[in-house]
This record gives sequence, C-alpha cells and structure tokens, in this order.
Amino acid sequence: MTDQEFLRRLRRYARKRGLQVRYLPDRGKGSHAQVGLGNRRVTLPRGEMKPGTLRSILRDLGIEKQGF
Repeated sequence: MTDQEFLRRLRRYARKRGLQVRYLPDRGKGSHAQVGLGNRRVTLPRGEMKPGTLRSILRDLGIEKQGF
C-alpha cells in the first residue's frame, strides 16, 4: 500500500467515525510525514509501505486492520 492510498483510506475511516485527520508533510524528515488521527500521531513513510510498517502504523493509531 502506498502512502497516498493509506491517506485516502484513513480519511474515509475518520469520516465514518467523526474523527479529524491531520496530514503534516513538512513535519517529517526526509521521505516521511506526520499523520494525526484524533489525538494520536504517527510518522508515515512516503511511497510503498511494507506490511509490518502498515500494521505498526494502524496499531499506533488504534485502528483494527479488519475495520480499515
């Protein structure tokens, strides 16, 4: 999954649950950006994400993979 596909899904997920998504591309270093969901924040790599990285990001944001 790419970072852009992840952001589209995250925005859809947040809209259904009434949460706010914040995407801060200038807050990361190099090829990373910060993403916030509600009161949680994670660093998101740009480009293609490995499956383990995706699982870790979802866990840090408090999202069940089945619901995403």
